[in-house]
Amino acid sequence: MTLTSSQFIALLPLLITSATAVLVMLSIAVRRHHWWSATLTVAGLNLALLSLFIVSKYIPQAVTPLLIVDGYACFYMAVILVATLGCATLAYAYMEGFPGNREEIYLLLTLAASGGLVLVCARHLAALFIGLELLSVPVYAMVAYAFREKRSLEGGIKYMVLSALASAFLLFGMALLYSQSGSLAFADLGASLASDALQGPILYTGAAMILVGLGFKLSLAPFHLWTPDVYEGAPAPVGAFLATASKVAVFAVLLRFILIAPVAQMNLLHTVLAVIAAASILIGNLLALMQTNVKRLLAYSSIAHFGYVLVIIVASGDIITEAVAVYLLTYVVTTLGAFGVVALMSSPYSGHDADNISHYRGLFWRRPYLTAVLSAMMLSLAGIPITAGFIGKFYVLAVGVDAKLWWLLGFVVLGSAIGLFYYLRVMITSFLSAPGMRRYDAQLNWGQGAGGIMVLALTALMFVLGVYPQPLLDLIQAAVIAP
Repeated sequence: MTLTSSQFIALLPLLITSATAVLVMLSIAVRRHHWWSATLTVAGLNLALLSLFIVSKYIPQAVTPLLIVDGYACFYMAVILVATLGCATLAYAYMEGFPGNREEIYLLLTLAASGGLVLVCARHLAALFIGLELLSVPVYAMVAYAFREKRSLEGGIKYMVLSALASAFLLFGMALLYSQSGSLAFADLGASLASDALQGPILYTGAAMILVGLGFKLSLAPFHLWTPDVYEGAPAPVGAFLATASKVAVFAVLLRFILIAPVAQMNLLHTVLAVIAAASILIGNLLALMQTNVKRLLAYSSIAHFGYVLVIIVASGDIITEAVAVYLLTYVVTTLGAFGVVALMSSPYSGHDADNISHYRGLFWRRPYLTAVLSAMMLSLAGIPITAGFIGKFYVLAVGVDAKLWWLLGFVVLGSAIGLFYYLRVMITSFLSAPGMRRYDAQLNWGQGAGGIMVLALTALMFVLGVYPQPLLDLIQAAVIAP
């Protein structure tokens, strides 16, 4: 096996992100300095993001039988790197008051981002597993980073144990598929699944077990039970990473697997995916109704949103990759902004994060700019027109109508109606006056440094995508061709 210069160039984002992790580790070994560790991380991630402009001139490029770098991979690598940059920026503001070791959070973030980059380039189940573990293992530590808080330590242990169980399902499913097809490459598995002679209970069971493993990572119902506890216990920037970069990477590889190896077209599994989508929408929205904790509410909201994205896969059609890309991008922008407000309102070891809805009562009179960001993000998550979330929801409905999946669209409409209630509840609470508060108590305190600027920029981007999405659609149509 030989690697050409073109293949090395195609791997630049992954190589630079991995090198950033090494540099951060070395800088910690030489001298601990929070600002330097954060700066190295942000600089490395920005460099990896800029390298995608160079990579775009050398794609598509197959790199070993395990990885392929194409327009599809480049788009999702950009989304993951931007989301990780956002989380690193939030982590800097969040960790400023942390009395323990602060620098390792950046090392773990870059390692997890490297795993996500491997996932979106994977075209082989071995690469899928390597990327998934490289993504997941650092997240265990990040969730439990504020280990002196009971909820954080509990969340880290729960995620580690249940994630290991999901990995076991994934490995067992891979073994069953290999026993029938003799290969772990997506293309070879696709040929096996297309052959009626090879289809049987073992092949179905293997594909189902892989979907169970990936369903856990995406917290789709009924594999979602870990999600609210882990989101609640994780530090707010880590919750943002879990909800955005981590899930986007897993969904991107799932979509590639489904498009190359047509698992979703197998009658039984197609029905199962449809039921999982409906259950995720209904369970996620109904359980979010009862939450008084903002992070748990966002956790259940993420379950519902990935149910909406799964509707696109069930419906299939010619624009499946475009629809998924639009929805995931709008979801990342909105969720990162929502978690950003929670992070900027919180600080470790000053008690729990500011994640109870009561913490946001009267926020408008104290921090009006953060209230504006939170309100905008809640409206976008609800799918209100002129927000980015509306564009994503419109694609779901359009694909569903085209496929005539009326019963599934009924769940989408019902879930959206339920979601509107609890999103508006969070938004309205921030405008209510707390006892003893007067109107002129308001202060123009919009956030903390770069974190505050970032959430304002995300809000502006969210409205731009909602009002004039055509440049984004053109970019996606040009880059995200079916793998």
